[in-house]
Amino acid sequence: MTRVLVIDDHPIVLQGCRQLLEDAGVEQIVQAESLADGFRLYRTQKPDVIIVDLAMRTGALGGLSFIRRLRLHDQKTPILVFTMHSDPVIVSRALEVGATGYVLKDTSSDEVLKAFQKVRENRPYLSHDLASEVAFMEARGTTNPLRRMTVRELQTLALVAEGKPYGVIAEHLHVSYKTVANTCTQLKAKLGVRTLPELMRIAIQHLPSSAIIPCWRCRQ
Repeated sequence: MTRVLVIDDHPIVLQGCRQLLEDAGVEQIVQAESLADGFRLYRTQKPDVIIVDLAMRTGALGGLSFIRRLRLHDQKTPILVFTMHSDPVIVSRALEVGATGYVLKDTSSDEVLKAFQKVRENRPYLSHDLASEVAFMEARGTTNPLRRMTVRELQTLALVAEGKPYGVIAEHLHVSYKTVANTCTQLKAKLGVRTLPELMRIAIQHLPSSAIIPCWRCRQ
């Protein structure tokens, strides 16, 4: 019997996932609306598969940190990313930190189910289109400066692009104001800019809009 943990902060998505999984014969479905609750349920429920979004209330791309943290404890449980982020930089980073599969929310239910079934067997899954984009990005090397960013830097940059002040970013990412300031200093150095407005412009230029919008939407 397969037990699945679904982590997403949108009730409609949770409802849709439950229906899809039940139709596929999954009898035990555990749901969480935050990454903190998701990690707690992972530890108590011991799911066979985890399905997680990348953009949650804890901040932009918080799902990346969740995957990385979980992999420190567990290298085996399959993780399927179910998200709207299609940028190859983010796809590649999710796979690097430990995701088993990656599927987009605007895809068909048949493909979502196919991805789930592959991941449940601990086999990697990436749609042909996403795989091609990631491969193309890798072939171009470091054309996109975000390719060199850490998970924390990507999270911070996405919030900077929203125009959030350091204090708000610190609250979102559960770090100190000083940590945010230091991260932004490092980002300026990596991206070759000197001022915060310049950093905001380069963030907006290179980050996909989907990396910015969900963080704003989930607070409405």
